[in-house]
Amino acid sequence: MIDPWSSAVIDYEKLTKQFGIKPFGNLKEEINNPHSLMQRNIIFGQRDYGRILKAMREGKDFAVVSGMMPSGKMHIGHKMIVDQLIWYQEKGADIYIPIADMEAYSARGIDFEASRELAIYEYITNYIALGLDLEKENVNVYLQSENRNLGDLAYILSKKVNFNEMRAIYGFSGSTNIAHMYAPLIQVADILLPQTEECGGPKPTVVPVGPDQDPHIRLTRDIAERFKGKFNFISPSSTYHRFMTGLTGDKMSSSKPKSAIFLSDSPKEVEKKVKSAKSGGRESLEEQRKLGGVPEDCTIFELLVYHLEPSEKKLEELRESCKNGSIMCGECKKNAASMMKNFFEEFSCKREEAKEKAQKILDREPKC
Repeated sequence: MIDPWSSAVIDYEKLTKQFGIKPFGNLKEEINNPHSLMQRNIIFGQRDYGRILKAMREGKDFAVVSGMMPSGKMHIGHKMIVDQLIWYQEKGADIYIPIADMEAYSARGIDFEASRELAIYEYITNYIALGLDLEKENVNVYLQSENRNLGDLAYILSKKVNFNEMRAIYGFSGSTNIAHMYAPLIQVADILLPQTEECGGPKPTVVPVGPDQDPHIRLTRDIAERFKGKFNFISPSSTYHRFMTGLTGDKMSSSKPKSAIFLSDSPKEVEKKVKSAKSGGRESLEEQRKLGGVPEDCTIFELLVYHLEPSEKKLEELRESCKNGSIMCGECKKNAASMMKNFFEEFSCKREEAKEKAQKILDREPKC
């Protein structure tokens, strides 16, 4: 059982075997200009992604749904989702960004006004600053609590779900509050909303998520099948990306400040965090020169792979230099810290410019 509301480390291999997630790697050759997260196997799994490939190849309508739960500060690991949304936007996708304020209330106890403020100044601001165009006609950003079509759809869909099923998927018990039990059904409605008549009708839809969100995907796919006669839903597709390791060696999490680089951090704070992060070095310089480092266990190398180094050739050269002991951790940290500082100096300015736009985005009526 996977708990979507915990920060537990996921066993990727066990997950794929137990729940039938297919590998993503064998699809890369079919994608025109695949995203670097795909090329580098950070996106490792998928369900029915062939439908999305077909839509992109034939120039047909498709949608991408990627929600945000406004429960804390956005960190560098969350940037992966925005990077994917930008890529899909360039491919012509309709973009749906539900703001899960109802989930934040039921699962985290965050009131709706606080959720709105977090959504505007923490999430939407960062999405815009990172380069996602939220002003396009085919982008739909909305608060769950303010979208009437969504609420109606969730209520209709809940008719064919019972408590035993929710308990089996999420581990709910007699002490679980009703709002928390209902929150996943709102998310099911978020994922299926693009296929309703108000939003243009059935179309392939993909949900890029971390593997901890797979319970929501499985529930949605099951419910979509149950309502085929009524809505003609196409069962949604999904992709799964690996989590970033935190700076301390654990999973990066907003609830563990020392593990994360927050997008609201100053360039100097970021530089300091990178320089003090856990590396994949040996116990001594002598040992590292002799045995080499372990880039697979290095948070610094991971920052380069996920966010900082666009060149595949340079990454491979750095990997080999680390493994053969010709580069030391201090030098690598210094270079990565400088790259991250430069990124945040530019990004901080973009964040300030994005704040006014973010308010206007959320003030708009949901498009469907």
